[in-house]
Amino acid sequence: MIGYRHISSTLALTEVELRKLRHDPSEVLVRSVQPALWLLIFGEVLNVARAIPTGPFTYLQFLTPGILAQSVMFIAIFYGLAIVWERDFGILNKLLSTPVPRSAIVMGKALSAGARGIFQALVILLLAWVMRVPLYLGAANIAGVFIVIVLFGICIASLSILLASLLKTRERVMGIAQAIIMPLFFASNAIYPVEIMPRWLQAVVIFNPLTYVVDAMRALLVTGDYSKLPLDVIILSVTTVVFVALATVAFKRVID
Repeated sequence: MIGYRHISSTLALTEVELRKLRHDPSEVLVRSVQPALWLLIFGEVLNVARAIPTGPFTYLQFLTPGILAQSVMFIAIFYGLAIVWERDFGILNKLLSTPVPRSAIVMGKALSAGARGIFQALVILLLAWVMRVPLYLGAANIAGVFIVIVLFGICIASLSILLASLLKTRERVMGIAQAIIMPLFFASNAIYPVEIMPRWLQAVVIFNPLTYVVDAMRALLVTGDYSKLPLDVIILSVTTVVFVALATVAFKRVID
């Protein structure tokens, strides 16, 4: 059962992780380079070429939620590397010697990934606004996007911590993480509609959590069609709970 100590420990660890970002805010800008290139180059070229059918919306409108999801995934998937690094330098052993529950350690680090994703999203949304990409930027829409981002950040960071607990070395974690993020990105609806994919890939997309993240953010920012939004959030929430539970169970192996 989650009690006061668990919640306070989780928030304290999240604050520690975010303090690193406050001390080095340039990290947000550096990590924004890749998604910015996707919008400024890839998005602009295909927007002009009209090579991908996106219905009544421009390709830049279609692409922006996908790039938002991609940027969060790229931040969160490497959180396992930090776990291995902290173990190698003895930081993790000191943390585990405290009364902090292991589940709070996992949640604290995962929650900080979601919070960092919000800062990343603000940069990308600002860029989209400068590029005059028509988006719904009302307070409720942005709040909904932030909730989805935090859930997705927790989900992918927990997956990364799970990998770190099982693989135990930085080289293995980095290799597997890179092998996961690219298939997740390209086998989703982030950069092209599901309808134009081959049949076998359409079947794969159904089991890709990134698909539901992009669907949710596209509904909030672009289409205004919220009919599938509850289902998207439920699937994302269930996936997040599963990965958090698995990461918590496997976490004790990281120091074995």
